[in-house]
Amino acid sequence: MKFKISKLLRTATAIAVVITGASGVTMSSVAAEELSMLSGFSPTFAWYREIGPKFIDLVNEKSGGDTTITFNGPDTIPTFEQLEPLQAGVFDLLFTHPAYHSGTTAIGLAIDAIDVDPVKRREAGVFDFIDAHYQKLGVKLLSTPSTGTKGFRYYLREPITGEKGLSGRIIRGTVSYHPMIKALGGSPLNMPVSDVYTALQRGTVDGAAWGLTGAADLKWYEIIEYMADPSFGQVGIMIFMNLEKWNSLDEKSQNVLLEAGEQLELDSLTHFDKLQIEEYDLLLEKGMKLTSFSDAETAEFERLWAEGVWEVATDKSGDDARAFRKLAKDAGMTR
Repeated sequence: MKFKISKLLRTATAIAVVITGASGVTMSSVAAEELSMLSGFSPTFAWYREIGPKFIDLVNEKSGGDTTITFNGPDTIPTFEQLEPLQAGVFDLLFTHPAYHSGTTAIGLAIDAIDVDPVKRREAGVFDFIDAHYQKLGVKLLSTPSTGTKGFRYYLREPITGEKGLSGRIIRGTVSYHPMIKALGGSPLNMPVSDVYTALQRGTVDGAAWGLTGAADLKWYEIIEYMADPSFGQVGIMIFMNLEKWNSLDEKSQNVLLEAGEQLELDSLTHFDKLQIEEYDLLLEKGMKLTSFSDAETAEFERLWAEGVWEVATDKSGDDARAFRKLAKDAGMTR
């Protein structure tokens, strides 16, 4: 169902009135800044659980408690429909993977084809390029935390038996994966992650492309047996802010959010590298087995991934994507 801004605005206003009336709190008595954050992931899911609360804590700490953030999950607004309410100012912040709004722009998702080095990304202008692009859409970029040095693998119902490794299989994956899945012989199918368990269980899909963390939370080990080597790519979670709200903040409040976002990028990388090892061991303990693509296909994985991501970005975002790729290639950070 198409998202209705006016309906949500009425609902949000009604909720605010009820809460204010019930608690007896007036606008003059609340903290200096109370920001609402919409998330594409549930509060218990690894990508949010290990990043979102840390961002909230960093903001609270750096602001001396003057800036607080409240969480709203995908049960409030479905994951694939969240950019529009952010642009409309219904929510102040959005915690998401940019592939989920690739129908509007594919510049954000292209970061998954760029090497994970938070400092170098900023020095090379990667962060600023994405930020400038999204500001044209009424959105400010605050942070691009990664979920580890490597990002993804394929999780499969049946083992790989030859080339092409995904031949004849239907594989769940967001648009970023589609060119790679096709190159490996598979047929891509996009669906919300909340639907994947049932699809795997029923055989509607034969596997899923997913991150190196999170599959354990989703309990896929209960219904499928295999995880495939090699891992590949990167996962670039992003935290955005409504641009009008951003511009309304004083310089101190803006700096708090930017400093928290930059610190989050540094902390998340090493934290998730450790979590990936722990999840890998856990999945093996739960009975999952390794299966591998051929040596020849393995050697092509990073190229297939990067070129596929840039293909999606260019198809949607044209010259902006080409300029972005040139910037990253000139910095030696992508293929």
